[in-house]
Amino acid sequence: MNPPAAPAHPHILLVEDDEVIREATRMALERYGFPVTTAADGLEGLEAFHAVRPDLLLLDVMLPLLDGVGLCRRIREESQLPILMMSARTDPVDVVSGLEAGADDYVVKPFESAVLVARIRTVLRRVRVVPAEPALPEEPVDPAVPVAAPAAVPATAVPVTAVPTDAPSPALRSFDGMQVDTDSMEVRVDGHLVPLTPTELRLLLEFTAAPGIVLERSTLLERVWDYDWGADTRVVDVHVQRLRAKIGSGRIETVRGFGYKLRRPA
Repeated sequence: MNPPAAPAHPHILLVEDDEVIREATRMALERYGFPVTTAADGLEGLEAFHAVRPDLLLLDVMLPLLDGVGLCRRIREESQLPILMMSARTDPVDVVSGLEAGADDYVVKPFESAVLVARIRTVLRRVRVVPAEPALPEEPVDPAVPVAAPAAVPATAVPVTAVPTDAPSPALRSFDGMQVDTDSMEVRVDGHLVPLTPTELRLLLEFTAAPGIVLERSTLLERVWDYDWGADTRVVDVHVQRLRAKIGSGRIETVRGFGYKLRRPA
């Protein structure tokens, strides 16, 4: 019996106009085992996205022909793949523009390759909201050995409890017209399916798991973004803003000086 094949590394699309940075980043990622496709401008990046369908997009903010914010927005119209933006600028407007366009996170250049890879792995982990349980291998059956029939169980040995067919599923969280199914990982508002990015979905899961409870920005950074250090809280603020735009602005309340909370159902 052959051993199971090792899982393939996620394919990364790198869009960077600076040739030196592009090639250095590509080689660094490939050393860590990631297959990488590169593009030198926004339009080439859009074409490469349609051609290779990567698992993660790593793009610079400042790009010719179509800038990183515009490229991010175009891709978000048709895909929820993880997007990590790179920028040599720490201007709040620059950072917020990228996040508002749909980026999951950002990293400031210059950066160490190990730091970049750690951020990539963190973003990719968010895609796997509920990891699948590995299937247990079945015992081989020897056709020469007879299989005993299961012993009969008296009808009265096991009591049967009727379950109402209209009982709510424990995986379904309902909040005034919004339903979050934690099995299918689908969100519906007034019966309509709402497309969310993996990061937005994880954020909403945190809120719906504790309705009415104030969640601090630092708590959300740790639980959703896997940051256990003082990262930029603007990432949280912009994602909450994007989430409100999709599920309804009145569902998530700002508690000034503390954080955010999901309004309890009336």
